[in-house]
Amino acid sequence: MPPSRPSEQPAPAPASAPAPASATQPSGVSDALAQALAAAQSRYRQRYPQSAHLHAQAQRHLPGGSTRSAIHYTPFPLTWQQGRDQWLFDVDGHRYLDLLGEYSAGLYGHSDPRIRAAIHRAVDDGLVLGGPNRYEAHLAEAVCARFPSIELVRFTNSGTEANLMALATARAVTGRRAVLVFEGGYHGGVFNFRSGHGRLNLDLDWRVGEYNALERTRALLREEGGELAAVLVEPLQGGGCIPAETGFLCLLREECTRQGIVLIFDEVMTSRLSPGGLQGLLELRPDLTTLGKYLGGGASFGAFGGRRELMQRFDAARPDAFEHAGTFNNNVISMAAGLAGLTEVCTAQALARLNGAGDALRERLNAIAARHRAALVATGRGSLIGLHAAGLPARGGAGASDVAAEQVARAGALLHLDMLERGFYIGRRGYLALSLPVSAADLERFALAVEAFLIEYGALLPTPAPVSGASPP
Repeated sequence: MPPSRPSEQPAPAPASAPAPASATQPSGVSDALAQALAAAQSRYRQRYPQSAHLHAQAQRHLPGGSTRSAIHYTPFPLTWQQGRDQWLFDVDGHRYLDLLGEYSAGLYGHSDPRIRAAIHRAVDDGLVLGGPNRYEAHLAEAVCARFPSIELVRFTNSGTEANLMALATARAVTGRRAVLVFEGGYHGGVFNFRSGHGRLNLDLDWRVGEYNALERTRALLREEGGELAAVLVEPLQGGGCIPAETGFLCLLREECTRQGIVLIFDEVMTSRLSPGGLQGLLELRPDLTTLGKYLGGGASFGAFGGRRELMQRFDAARPDAFEHAGTFNNNVISMAAGLAGLTEVCTAQALARLNGAGDALRERLNAIAARHRAALVATGRGSLIGLHAAGLPARGGAGASDVAAEQVARAGALLHLDMLERGFYIGRRGYLALSLPVSAADLERFALAVEAFLIEYGALLPTPAPVSGASPP
């Protein structure tokens, strides 16, 4: 009998990850997985009629029914009515423990009183003021105090914009055109390298390397370094929550310094992993850092900053100043909410507690999967977690057949729908970003829900095929 699924039930990466491989299943198990997913989708349609209705209405004027590709999933995405603290409520009246955390932008939860008070004050004082306001310089001071590599900073409206401006800066100051990125990387809607090149990627001179491949990356930099303006890298890849090896990042720092390449750390997501971001934990200093997500306190936000000699070029009083416009770069809501969040809510103690809880949850989930001999792996660092419902994926999709990829997608979709049915909201791709209001009891309930999923469906999950010289997962 399947476990009960009450709608009101809220509920460190492995030392050596399994080697990338194709996923395999006997045909009978594959058919059973497809049937289990179809049954879950049928229950979903019956459970959420109001979300289905609103999605159909939205499709009249929004392609696909929304304005964000990441939030779409089959059969249709839930429509949210309300958020409070760590909880979400859909339009059909169900409550969920929010473990997606707005893809890491929701670090503070949905209703922190200090941030709400700051927004109210800013709104009362007037919107779209058309000049400097009393918040932005203080927010810039707080950002620079947290990140020693950021001596000067500029604000934008998103992490995508921040990466765009950082790349433009590197190309302008070096006079070079090429940019090295890595397979599996994501730096915004027009900088997507998760499955080859995104079709809407900006047409820059991209050189795509292999993440964590130290010697191949060294050879590439030695061969092509003279053409590179920048190396853009996530110190933990958001797609799958795959941490960079410290030696890999140290190699990038060493070679960029040697060859005059601007090293850019995309910490749009990972800046939450310590008061100084992941670079602070690793004691590495990039030339430029890009930020976003939670640093706007729940409002739209992005930032790029770094070495003084690079960022001073944006001083508009200089005759050779770089231009950087943006009507809402310093909008009062983002500035006020961001300042309150960074100075009143996001303390070193709060981050240490949350990231410690994330590490403990990851270890717990991997132990549960091992105990049930299930092909599920939790990766990541601190409060950022990737759940892989068929073992670790092949790097860049290499080595996976179309059939295997389809089975991996089905496994992930089944996990996602099952967690919704049990009262937990995670990303369709298995992504979790914990928020500060989430409690240890909440995370224990989630771990038990994952265990219940594995008891019911673990035998149906695709198993990575053996790879020569690899240890089994």
